[in-house]
Amino acid sequence: MNLPPDSLIFRPPRAEDGPAIWRMIEASGALDTNSLYCNLLQCTDFAGTCVLAERAGVPLGWMSAYVPPARPDTLFVWQVCTAPEARGQGLARRMIGSVLARPDCRDLRHLECTITRANAPSWGLFRSLARQLRAPIASELHFSRETHLGGRHDSEMRVTIGPFQTGDTQ
Repeated sequence: MNLPPDSLIFRPPRAEDGPAIWRMIEASGALDTNSLYCNLLQCTDFAGTCVLAERAGVPLGWMSAYVPPARPDTLFVWQVCTAPEARGQGLARRMIGSVLARPDCRDLRHLECTITRANAPSWGLFRSLARQLRAPIASELHFSRETHLGGRHDSEMRVTIGPFQTGDTQ
């Protein structure tokens, strides 16, 4: 199913969206499921940097992010999730762009995330964003499988895009 751009709504999440967001993440089979309580906090305390994409009230995408206190010019993208029927249509890039276009985010100059080496879709997304933003992209080991993750999860690379100017993201 193709998603006409005008049929989608990109909005900050609300507390009542928490259960649907949690179910979408769980159904993805690929993302770490945080607690429902964590998603509720994202929908309330971090709503200004998170986005829910929906059509006719049906959630099709979720992006959680926050501005790290020590780096007020950086948006750290925590998770990006798209429903199966919405994949391959640029929804993830558009969700991130919708947050960067918000007035409260106009001073952001860097995007960060962590990605495992094997996560080709996420690498493709963030390389595409770097091209769109006309900004450099760099990566380095951030959380080691052995040192930080107890051998239970692949190492996470910190990916940084920027500096960039907001406005070229949608």
